[in-house]
Amino acid sequence: MTKQAVPLDRRTMIADAAIEIVATQGIRALTHNAVDGHLELAKGSTSYYFRTKRALLEAAVLRITDKSVQEFMTSGMAGSAPSSPEDAALAVAEWLDGLLVHRRADVTARYALAIELSGDRELHERMAVSFFSRDHAIWLCRVLGAADPESAGADFVSLGEGLLFDRFAGARSLDKIEPGTPASVAQLARPLASYLRGLPA
Repeated sequence: MTKQAVPLDRRTMIADAAIEIVATQGIRALTHNAVDGHLELAKGSTSYYFRTKRALLEAAVLRITDKSVQEFMTSGMAGSAPSSPEDAALAVAEWLDGLLVHRRADVTARYALAIELSGDRELHERMAVSFFSRDHAIWLCRVLGAADPESAGADFVSLGEGLLFDRFAGARSLDKIEPGTPASVAQLARPLASYLRGLPA
């Protein structure tokens, strides 16, 4: 007997709909009425749960972050020490590739929200760490023997951010590398491995 998926609660459904609207129609299209229409809810349903536009944006940010945390905890990367820089790079490359395959709407919405929320310190800070854990990157660099794991970890996160954007909307997006393929993972893993191999011990 297959295990049935747990139904999403109304707040989570609304947050997911908000992300989808931002990803497909842009930040200006996100309204309470738009979410009601997207989910075929009675008018006023979304505003019952999230009174303001900011509350709706916050729900989207927290949903993106929560999904990242849940996936990270089940990915095998959490607390699992890599045996080599190449193994670490491969694990992170698979994570990045998975974002491009399974969470493209989240990636699109995150970039749009990052710009929209640049003046909102609280939500901007949450959005900035919604995909990558600097603490884990620092731990990873420490395990691999970096002399300054704090700086190395912060730089590694920046590298991951850059690679994700480049494949999503930058020059690498023109290479037509199909996410979800070995070629995609390998392309992402190469610069990650080069960085980790070059960490000053």
